[in-house]
Amino acid sequence: MQIIFLGTSGTIPTLSRNLPAVALTRNGRIFLFDAGEGTQIQFIKSSLSMHKISDIFISHLHGDHIGGLPGIFQSLSLQRRLKPLRIYGPRGIMVYISAILGTMNFELTFPLKVIEISSGRILEENDFYVESTLGEHKIDVISYGFFEKPRPGKFHPEKAKELEIPERLWKNLQRGEEIIIKDKLIKPSDILGPPRSGRKIVYAIDTRPCENILNLSKNADCLIHDGMFTSDLYEKAIEAGHSTALEAAELAKKAEVKKLFLIHISSRYPNTDKLLSEAQMVFPNTEIAYDLQVVEIPRVKDDIY
Repeated sequence: MQIIFLGTSGTIPTLSRNLPAVALTRNGRIFLFDAGEGTQIQFIKSSLSMHKISDIFISHLHGDHIGGLPGIFQSLSLQRRLKPLRIYGPRGIMVYISAILGTMNFELTFPLKVIEISSGRILEENDFYVESTLGEHKIDVISYGFFEKPRPGKFHPEKAKELEIPERLWKNLQRGEEIIIKDKLIKPSDILGPPRSGRKIVYAIDTRPCENILNLSKNADCLIHDGMFTSDLYEKAIEAGHSTALEAAELAKKAEVKKLFLIHISSRYPNTDKLLSEAQMVFPNTEIAYDLQVVEIPRVKDDIY
């Protein structure tokens, strides 16, 4: 699993920061969070394939977060994409997508499913799920959590051998299936350690720190949070519906996350040292994300066995 920061600026792009877009890659798929103007250029620069996007999660309907969608649709169609694409977003996203398709005069070559959401579990597959919650901004804004389901516990072959379980049946137990050997029921728990936690990624942008995001972020491996201003612009942050770097760090500390990345950085900070120092005073494991940065999210270590 990797996170690739395609755009980390706030409101307007700069020479070094594109508008908001974050890609999460996992098992050959890309989950895209927001799509600011120029996102497809960032895909090219990062050597990611837009054809691997399976789902796009839009935080809200401000232009710096949705301006890249028309270009993505057109490029994918010109390249004859056939696979379906799902887009999740707040109320109004259907109207916006309909306007794009109704005015751009190109043939969409793939099925497009648009889903308006608010809070709750919005996507679930065999080994992961995505939850959404409402943030606090000037308009409706949604934060997202990508959560892997727990993996089976560590397999202990010595126990399997003691119980005389043929190796051809080991995978059955690893998949969570019960088996019968010599009229004796063998359960996965007989040879597996406790379940291993899955990885948790939270994306919370263009929002004030709030209880909903705190709850979504509990024990996350990685929290990607709005950190648009330094503390001297606290009043402006409140007025604009954003967070200071310090406030994001305080939320990360309360949520006991492992790592905090600040994004949506105001163009007034070509030097982000003050933003970083304010956050690290409260939560040392903080970074200011930068465009095209690639972050590996390792699996939880098996050091409990």
